[in-house]
Amino acid sequence: FKRNIDSNEEEEDEQNEEWEVFFSYFKVETRITSRFAETAVRRKVINSAKTAKSIQFNVQIPKSAFITNFTMNVNGITFVGSVMEKTTARNLYTQARSRGKAAGIVRTNSYDMETFKTEVHVPPGSVIEFELHYQEMLYRKQGFYEYNLYLQSDKLVPQFQVDIYIFEPTGISFVRSPDFLGDHFKGVTKITHSKQKAHVSFKPNFQQQRKCENCTSSIIDGNFVVTYDVPRENIAGELQLSDGYFVHFFAPNDMSPLSKNIIFVIDVSGSMWGLKMKQTVQAMQTILDDLGAEDYFGIIDFNHNVRCWRGELVPSDSVYISEAKKYIQDIQPNGGTNINEALLRAIHILSEAMDNGLINAQSVSMIILVSDGDPTVGEIKLSAIQKNVKKKMREEFSLFSLGIGFDVDYDFLERIALENRGIAQRIYANQDASQQLKNFYNQVASPLLKKIVINYPEDGVSDVTQNSFDKFFRGSELVVAGKVETDGALQSFITASSVYISTHTMDNLDLDDILAKQKHALPGFARQLWAYITIRQLLAERSLASSAAKKRTITHKILGLALQHQFVTPMTALLVESEKGNERMLADSPRDSRQGCCSGKLLKKLTSSSTKPPWAQITVTPTAPNKLDGDPHFIIHLPKINDNICFNVDTKPGTILNLVSDPDLVVVNGQVIAAKKENNKKLNTYFGTIATYFKNNNIYIEVTTEKISVMSGNYSHLFSWLNLFVKKDQHVTVRVNEQVTFMVMLHRVWKKHPVNVDFLGLYTPSSNMFSPNVHGLIGQFSNEPFIYIYNFHPGKDPQKPEATMEVKGNKLEVTRGWQKYYGTDPVNGTDVYCWFIHNNGKGIIDGHFMDYVVPSLNSFPTPPKIDYNNLKKL
Repeated sequence: FKRNIDSNEEEEDEQNEEWEVFFSYFKVETRITSRFAETAVRRKVINSAKTAKSIQFNVQIPKSAFITNFTMNVNGITFVGSVMEKTTARNLYTQARSRGKAAGIVRTNSYDMETFKTEVHVPPGSVIEFELHYQEMLYRKQGFYEYNLYLQSDKLVPQFQVDIYIFEPTGISFVRSPDFLGDHFKGVTKITHSKQKAHVSFKPNFQQQRKCENCTSSIIDGNFVVTYDVPRENIAGELQLSDGYFVHFFAPNDMSPLSKNIIFVIDVSGSMWGLKMKQTVQAMQTILDDLGAEDYFGIIDFNHNVRCWRGELVPSDSVYISEAKKYIQDIQPNGGTNINEALLRAIHILSEAMDNGLINAQSVSMIILVSDGDPTVGEIKLSAIQKNVKKKMREEFSLFSLGIGFDVDYDFLERIALENRGIAQRIYANQDASQQLKNFYNQVASPLLKKIVINYPEDGVSDVTQNSFDKFFRGSELVVAGKVETDGALQSFITASSVYISTHTMDNLDLDDILAKQKHALPGFARQLWAYITIRQLLAERSLASSAAKKRTITHKILGLALQHQFVTPMTALLVESEKGNERMLADSPRDSRQGCCSGKLLKKLTSSSTKPPWAQITVTPTAPNKLDGDPHFIIHLPKINDNICFNVDTKPGTILNLVSDPDLVVVNGQVIAAKKENNKKLNTYFGTIATYFKNNNIYIEVTTEKISVMSGNYSHLFSWLNLFVKKDQHVTVRVNEQVTFMVMLHRVWKKHPVNVDFLGLYTPSSNMFSPNVHGLIGQFSNEPFIYIYNFHPGKDPQKPEATMEVKGNKLEVTRGWQKYYGTDPVNGTDVYCWFIHNNGKGIIDGHFMDYVVPSLNSFPTPPKIDYNNLKKL
């Protein structure tokens, strides 16, 4: 009976807390005109609590999209965004920060989706409205255009509404919305469709949003997808004119595919062991079956060595296909990664076949590289590999790169593909990887044309985007845009592999008039689409620029276009300021897409009587791993609150601290070393040794600043379940059964530095699958504690606000500040924003930090005593 009463009280408390922050509405309106989409996401939130609350506005947007604006209204104070040159915006940011005003980051990374995040801290009764706009071009793949909208709502929303309006001047052949959100919402999506227009709506009511009949949380979490295509009556495509610009869509259908000469270059190094290799094999089995009767193929697999299944191209008949399948099935991943030699061998096989007259002049020759890591054997300098491949590659060949997971340098794979007439794609290492590989192959499986050139009268157009293309594949589309310099109709002239095609188009004024009459069309679509394509192409050119001078010239062009068309790019920033201009926030975009998470700084706290805005942070960032680094400080990412906490542990040199302890799996301990001497009357300490011990398998791995030692009672069994990746003088990664990963990074300092010494850092992703019994200074946070932060107020340092944190029955005074994160920049480190817990983490860690001291590097600790009565009260 008592348990039942306690349970009801807990449920009631949870429900009350759920309604303290009330989501009034969540609305998305998307307008798609001639494949160009503009999305507006709006949310209204009310703080119904009796205390101040932090309100978040998180939106996942496609990597290929450009943010164009963000506005926010907090209790009548409106902030409006404008795109500015980055240096100018940063100067204004510095001025605002010196006055305790503003901060934020919008960053671009290599994921398919990225998160725009805004957080404001507001008093009781506050009303906040957010609005984010972004634009993107929809690319045609496998016969249709796909619009992706990621929807997620933790809370129920009285008015949840998605409206997608499509207008295609030449018509729409079909519109679909696959049920990616699940059967729960079957029938909720409504589609209306006429010849030129379509409307897709998704408006789940309150009850439909619930996870269960009486739940107060929402089940909405996933991709809302709309696919469509247009009719193609003219083989020369559509040439549309509007607002002084033209856009030419070219996608012929009724053509026979060209034969292929294709070499698959597959990474079979140790890092591919397990699920990655299994899925690659599954995909290759299907891909080999799909080869055409006139296709030729070859297979190269590589680790530290390079092996050719056959030393030449062979026809895709049933005998060779069967042999190739067996060969791939028997591959056992191990060893290092020799990308350079593998690619050069593939080029050699194609070149030899061409020199001997074995390749049909009208066929298409391509190399498909599949890899999950950086080169570790042979030539390992990426720029040298790129140069070697470029030197040997012939104009008739193309290179396509597939990067599996996030250990691979995707920027390198993209550069080497773009430079050799191909494209790159990231393959996510999950249960769906096999299908991703097959989908990519399907995109390039049917080449219809090669060496395509689309020309227009010289006096009729200017500023034309890329108009020559190496290949055209079935189901895709080539797009050219530019400015119109003539008042009459525009003619295009197309040649492709000795084929000649010509076309004419509708008059300029006709399409302008049509767009003006459409309620949900984008009248300026052609102008924005031209700018979008131009900037994307310039960014690709910049990544391949051969000199600093050329890169500067391209950067200047990108900057000019981004400012004119209000796109947030790596060269621009979004300055968000109040209508009066006296309050500012900055949305900045780092140039290096691989940097770790970045966070905002301080904006003055809003009170009920103040006219100043709340402190805020705006970020677009991947999740940072949990880590410890120099002078041992810990940065812990907490996914539930999407924030970081930090604490230091000050102890004597020689002390061994337990970092992760999972009795069912592993223990990770670190030994403290000291700097050479005191600095500012303080002796800094670091981790000089980090050891990992797998008790059940009797495996011990010890990493110091000088060497890596691996000891095992059974070497034959060692690497059947354990993967060890070493990048010389940089880091070592330990991965166990695709469940647990640790990375130990080496931080070198100048040998003659008077104070500092080499040290180690430990990084563990929050996705590690430990048992419920895991503990340790880092491990205990795998079971994320409930944290409540309130009472925000200025600190002694105006750049470091303070607050009260309730956690594990303790009330802690915490400080918002910066810590160095070395995971992405081992030399200089990256500043990470977090809540700092004082006194060696007292109150946030279980027990006292001395409870984590162990006698040896392979010792399992005794867990600290926890006051469970105190926890129950909380």
